[in-house]
Amino acid sequence: MTERGSAWSLDERRRRLAEELKHARTRSGLSGRDLGRKIGMSQSKISRIEAGVSVPSMPEVQAWVDAVGAPDDLSELLLALTDAAHGSIQRWRSELSAQGHIQGEIEETERGAARILTFQPSVVPGLLQTADYARRVFESFEEVPYGPDDLAEVIAARLDRQLLLFDDTRTFLFLITEGALRWRPGPPMLLAAQLDRISTLSTLSNLTIGLLPYATQAVVPYSHAFTVYESADDELDDLVNVEMIHGNLQVRHEPDVDAYRRRWASLSRRAVYGDAARRLLHDLIAEMQAVQ
Repeated sequence: MTERGSAWSLDERRRRLAEELKHARTRSGLSGRDLGRKIGMSQSKISRIEAGVSVPSMPEVQAWVDAVGAPDDLSELLLALTDAAHGSIQRWRSELSAQGHIQGEIEETERGAARILTFQPSVVPGLLQTADYARRVFESFEEVPYGPDDLAEVIAARLDRQLLLFDDTRTFLFLITEGALRWRPGPPMLLAAQLDRISTLSTLSNLTIGLLPYATQAVVPYSHAFTVYESADDELDDLVNVEMIHGNLQVRHEPDVDAYRRRWASLSRRAVYGDAARRLLHDLIAEMQAVQ
């Protein structure tokens, strides 16, 4: 793409795209108002794009390129930058070598969202974890093992994030497979306490917890965990975070975000909620207690 290519951070890609789009417009002699009339975009949105506040879609950049008469090489660069600006990979090894944990960054994303939709096929979502369960999760992290001091700090930071659950201006929706509920990183009573915690939190008015039992016929594969962050600001992009072994994939390209929304809708139709979900949790708790 350029001399630095995919080594750029997401912020650097977005900033470079904004600079190149502004340069292309000014070189063409078009004002922001003139360009807006040509491509059907408000002048205020053009200003936000050129300031790097808003990331344009691929069709919007294509219309921009056509309107300013950009040469082929610049057109190719702008389209490549647009594609790169809508997604990035946050690699565990590089992120955790520079800081003890990334819970603060996750919390910042959560605070910017009005609705958070989390699907977990393999482990209880972080926002619902007890301290003991979270400790076992972090202790099992092999990519960059936590030291004793970092472990205590990351557990405390994860628990601090959970205070957002009690902010009724935000809506949280969870879909959790029975497989994730049964994953046991410690003694049976540790898992029983974790399941009881989920049952208790399910009574909060701003939380919806859907469970996907083994007995329910699946309509789509339970692939990988993902979270959709729907922005509280209409002028900011929604974001999907996809959890992978080597890091997090952050998705901002609108058609891709919509694909995750469709998957969420398909999964949610097969989930059980409310009292039915709590009955499943209580049955699993009883099963764990019987192991003692």
